[in-house]
Amino acid sequence: MKLYYAPASCSLASNIVLAETGISHALCKVDLSSHTTEDGRDFHAINDKGYVPYLELDSGETLSEGAVILQYLADLKPESQLAPANGTAARYKLQEWLTYINSEVHKPMGGLFDKSQGGEERARGVAKVHKRLAWLSEKLSGKSFLMGDQFSIADAYLFVVLNWGQWVGVELSGYPVLTAYHGKILARASVQAAFKAVGLG
Repeated sequence: MKLYYAPASCSLASNIVLAETGISHALCKVDLSSHTTEDGRDFHAINDKGYVPYLELDSGETLSEGAVILQYLADLKPESQLAPANGTAARYKLQEWLTYINSEVHKPMGGLFDKSQGGEERARGVAKVHKRLAWLSEKLSGKSFLMGDQFSIADAYLFVVLNWGQWVGVELSGYPVLTAYHGKILARASVQAAFKAVGLG
């Protein structure tokens, strides 16, 4: 299989899960500003949505949308315990987390990368992110990970989005629970391996 990625984008969560599972794969870097791949192809001709992650399977089938790709990869290696079994209550809880991260954290945090945002618009965006961070801090209090004691694909996703704070002016320092959570995940061997694979460290 081949994962199309951009180094610090949300596709980094897929890189982390690939490192966690040890699934054999190839990588293809995408320049999202020019929408070209590292081997010079038009990325729109590969994925007409134009964004990453994008996964090409050995069968020729493809998958897009990060939350779907994360679940697919986890299900290939159930022994990794990165996602509860399909059909269980715990799996629906995981999907609840993935949906929340996607719509309520990823979307507003990602919006802060838009340099065209004006002062008031940006201030509203930052305020919305902080509201979500406060809620997450409360939910993670006394827990190791979102699902309890077990690291999951939802943690890989949330970690990547929290990591964007350093580039968009959203400090985690006011949230000790989130700071500790972020640091704990950053220290995982899989995260360090993923960073190295995509050229971030």
